[in-house]
Amino acid sequence: MIAQVSGRLAAKQADRVVVQTTGGVGYEIVVPLGVMERLPAVGETVSLSTELVVREDGWSLYGFQDEAGRRLFQRLIGVTGVGPKIAIALLSALGVERGARAVRDRNIALLASVSGIGKKTAERLALELADKLGEFEEGAGAAAPPMGGAAASALLALERLGYATPEADRALRQALAANGGGDAETLVRRALQLLTNG
Repeated sequence: MIAQVSGRLAAKQADRVVVQTTGGVGYEIVVPLGVMERLPAVGETVSLSTELVVREDGWSLYGFQDEAGRRLFQRLIGVTGVGPKIAIALLSALGVERGARAVRDRNIALLASVSGIGKKTAERLALELADKLGEFEEGAGAAAPPMGGAAASALLALERLGYATPEADRALRQALAANGGGDAETLVRRALQLLTNG
């Protein structure tokens, strides 16, 4: 099990990063939008909580800002029909606290608004996890800032402009990978340039 990767941020791509450890090993790690938003510049030191997912078609490493993000990801992929891709989409769109709250409150409409999650999957998430996410309520917010603040707001703004969630998410990730962070307005502007120019 690879539970944490620390080292130099060697590369940022649209949906993943490469972290090079002091031993010279480079780990390719898939991250949610909120994590991408908070990463330092390429070349700087970074530490991510990670979860290794082994499947027939290959191994993938997923990275999170903190242990809470990792634990919620583990809970999500434990639900029948929810794979890593859907779990990352949920964390990208809602963040840890809001995502956990949506499941706890059985907010089917909000869950189903996430790309890849239909009404049936949203209902299954609520049914299987609603009573098992108490740990994300108590003090989770005090330990870590809400994930995906500006990026989540920018994603919502792009959706309101009529862009499909996957398309908007991809453009935001490209903007973050190319230029780093910024407020929601800046991110929307950069994403719109990418969306309109190709």
